[in-house]
Amino acid sequence: MSDRSLLLSLRPRFAEAILNGTKTVELRRRPIKAPHGTLVVLYASAPTMAVVGTARLVDVVALSPHTAWRRYRTTLSLSWSEFTTYLTGTDQAHLLRLDDVKELSRPHTLQALRRSAPFHPPQSFRYLHPTDPPQLHRLAHR
Repeated sequence: MSDRSLLLSLRPRFAEAILNGTKTVELRRRPIKAPHGTLVVLYASAPTMAVVGTARLVDVVALSPHTAWRRYRTTLSLSWSEFTTYLTGTDQAHLLRLDDVKELSRPHTLQALRRSAPFHPPQSFRYLHPTDPPQLHRLAHR
């Protein structure tokens, strides 16, 4: 298990799909280097703008887009059109396989997080930093 937690920004519909179990694989254009067991903090972007849950990283798989679609299309919560549009211009799909998903009973809103510490959610992903709000660091110790 990693001691570096990953903060992952998601569209609200994808965050909801992860929380309800219909999406178990998150697609990214750029590689993410994180070991098995890394805590993934799920931030739902606008209009939700809140940390809504956590998951554990099973692994990160890099595949050609064709192979990625063939293997994981039922777990991505994406249409073929969305998938191909998102991956235009790249020859690799980076797939984060997630498990042990936990929905927060009370999401941490962006406004509340910013009252605790300066906080800027990432465009895509980043690792938690020691100066991030304490609410985020407590998630790793639940």
